[in-house]
Amino acid sequence: MNELQLETSPYLLQHANNPVHWKAWNPHSLAQAKEQNKLIIISIGYSACHWCHVMEHESFENNEVAEVMNAHFINIKIDREERPDIDAVYMKAVQIMTGQGGWPMNVVALPDGRPIWGGTYFRKNDWINALEKLQEIYTQNPETIFDYAQKLHDGLQSLSIIQTHDTTDFNFEILEKLLEKWQKSFDWEFGGMARAPKFMMPTNYEFLLRYGYQKNNHTILDFVNLTLTKMAYGGLFDTVDGGFSRYSVDMKWHVPHFEKMLYDNGQLVSLYANAYKLTQNKLYKEVIEKTLTFVEKEWLTHEGSFYSALDADSLNVENHLEEGAFYVWTKKELQTILQEDFELFSVVFNINPFGHWEHENYVLIQNESLEEIAKEQKIALETLEQKKKSWEQKLYHEREKRSKPRLDDKCLTSWNALMLKGFAEAYKALNEKKYLDIALQNAQFLVKNLWSPEGNLFRTYKNGKATINGYLEDYAHVIQAFISLYEATLDESWLQNAKQLTDYCFDFFYDDKAQFFSFTSKKDTELITAHFEVEDNVIPAANSVMANNLFQLSIYFNNRYYETIARQMTQNIVPTIDYPSAFSNWLNVFLNFSEQNKELAICGNKAFQYLEQVNQKYLPNMVIAGTSKDSTLPFLENRFSETETLFYLCQNKTCDLPTADFEEIIKEITLKS
Repeated sequence: MNELQLETSPYLLQHANNPVHWKAWNPHSLAQAKEQNKLIIISIGYSACHWCHVMEHESFENNEVAEVMNAHFINIKIDREERPDIDAVYMKAVQIMTGQGGWPMNVVALPDGRPIWGGTYFRKNDWINALEKLQEIYTQNPETIFDYAQKLHDGLQSLSIIQTHDTTDFNFEILEKLLEKWQKSFDWEFGGMARAPKFMMPTNYEFLLRYGYQKNNHTILDFVNLTLTKMAYGGLFDTVDGGFSRYSVDMKWHVPHFEKMLYDNGQLVSLYANAYKLTQNKLYKEVIEKTLTFVEKEWLTHEGSFYSALDADSLNVENHLEEGAFYVWTKKELQTILQEDFELFSVVFNINPFGHWEHENYVLIQNESLEEIAKEQKIALETLEQKKKSWEQKLYHEREKRSKPRLDDKCLTSWNALMLKGFAEAYKALNEKKYLDIALQNAQFLVKNLWSPEGNLFRTYKNGKATINGYLEDYAHVIQAFISLYEATLDESWLQNAKQLTDYCFDFFYDDKAQFFSFTSKKDTELITAHFEVEDNVIPAANSVMANNLFQLSIYFNNRYYETIARQMTQNIVPTIDYPSAFSNWLNVFLNFSEQNKELAICGNKAFQYLEQVNQKYLPNMVIAGTSKDSTLPFLENRFSETETLFYLCQNKTCDLPTADFEEIIKEITLKS
């Protein structure tokens, strides 16, 4: 076994038996490259990555490949989920060199870590040929490699510089221009963007939902509802057991890349919870309930943490790893299981050319609502709903007999926080106490196991041990989750925790010159270039999440400095936006500074009862606080009344006279849409 046997990451352990002499990224491995003057192969992937497994099988398990790699290179394997800092830096390099990126990602670097060549998946012979050629040039003509490495390094350094802007008033007209451009990419048949593959990008739809609501723009709201409905119809969504896969390879959300990731499901639960508040759509409620049941069953640990992912691959009937084998069905299987109901099932879930994938396999997908199907089939809607539940239960029990996808059983702090927030938001929308209990259990796990006495968060937890100093995304998402917990419980300790972590971020992550937070702590060893995460992707940028946190905390704690930094960060980004999809969470922060943003304080003995009702309404432009006792929170000071529950509606640091009339306050805070 190679040195990866000493690691805890499931992805690294998968490579521990490779004939390649893999090492982990650590000071010893990097020092060895310098001492021996060897090029470094940096190979980055993650446990649920299908093409990572393919390249491992074709190349890294192959003795001929291992011979070349071991003879001339220091070989370092990295789990991108454990080390997003390294992944981000070398991903930028690969994108500069090739114009695209993805995983597996493979880079060859000089002994000092500066990249000279790279790409994603390589076939065996192409990989061997490239490595031999690079080693030949490095031995015979190293000046050309050093020259290229320096130019590439200069390019990487320039990418880490973000233009700053003097603070000015916000111009909200920019939103209309950006939306006009963005709408040209909308897929009005299946929702999402008009391209394949299709990623869910929850942050996009959180912003569009809010924008459509605040601007009373029914076109945008219709598009969001179309997208969420089509995503919920499957096969991206696992209608049998809940949970979303990572993305769809086609335009209609049908055939997923079958891995299920914690971060996707946490964000999507929050999104569907908000959409349910606005629409009361039963389908959205079903998605929330099924997904959280799946998460609790497959990923929630006895300690209160969440595991990270389920693999795309599982063993098929021939006992070979195959993508999607656990999830797909043949027509013959379905006929045997469903018998006389098969014909109706085929209509609902398209056991026809629309639902066919490949090799006689079907991925279940609806393309009509149950209401439409019931009408066409002349069957009562309630009957069809019951049948659908019964079919899914039968298929679930049958599917459980199959070999399950492999589990990535590490716990990542930021991903746990995203799922924590999902449970908290689901509790607000559905008032299901079980969801709040799980959210609190996870929050307490994070505080106990991943927050050190020295004040820093750790990144990862496995086998009772927390390791790797946390990154900005860990802090940003934990702070956001704690704020969400406060909104659900009015327990001010969560706000105090959020503030403490925020102040830690200013001490160890904030860069005055850049006017943003660095991705890595000042305590960590520097990489070849600094990284400031500002683009929103499948997970929103750590800096955009921090900007939103600062805005909310500035109100709770009456902290002008927090507000100033949030405003400055947003004003540095918004003028640079060309394509809004990559900055949608920044646009969400931008809306915080509009005239429609307000604050509501609920103070009195019945504060929590009223809070439950307020939390079930979609109020994205509202910062909510409350207390059922005297509070030291600056926003609530001197507002508690022993005799009645009072509502304080505020805007721009100015509050209306308090009222005890709940119906009146609801009219005031609910926008007409």
